[in-house]
Amino acid sequence: MAYAEISREVAEIVKKSAGDRDVEEFLVELVAARLDPPQRVEAYLKLHEKYLREAEELYQRGDLLQAGEKYWGAVAALLNAIADKRGWEHYSHRDYAVAIDRLYTETRDRELVVGFRMAEGLHANYYHNFMRREGFELHREAVLRLVEKLRGLLGL
Repeated sequence: MAYAEISREVAEIVKKSAGDRDVEEFLVELVAARLDPPQRVEAYLKLHEKYLREAEELYQRGDLLQAGEKYWGAVAALLNAIADKRGWEHYSHRDYAVAIDRLYTETRDRELVVGFRMAEGLHANYYHNFMRREGFELHREAVLRLVEKLRGLLGL
């Protein structure tokens, strides 16, 4: 499969425009604005799968800092898919928290809230590196359960 190539100059512009965000996530969000709703959801699901695969690979290699951020990305991508499908805003961390609250209100499943807070912990750890392996394991397990529950809400 052939992939588009971009010049170094354009790549630098894109990276700078993305700021602290993952460049691929940034590009998916830009392109998503031009897609119809089912295509947007599919794009977010592909991004979720990529992040989850990378998280597991990094985890296996022992790079917990990077793995934790990829687990966060996998959760955020699923929340983007759910929110987009339901017509909810999903442009900020706050929007993700609101989506989780709405899903909890709908399902009364406390593990959604707990899993989301654990995913936030992994995200914070990426920036502050405070988590020991044992704590990381607890967070990872809760996040993997959350991923399964969110996928279930999407009918996957």
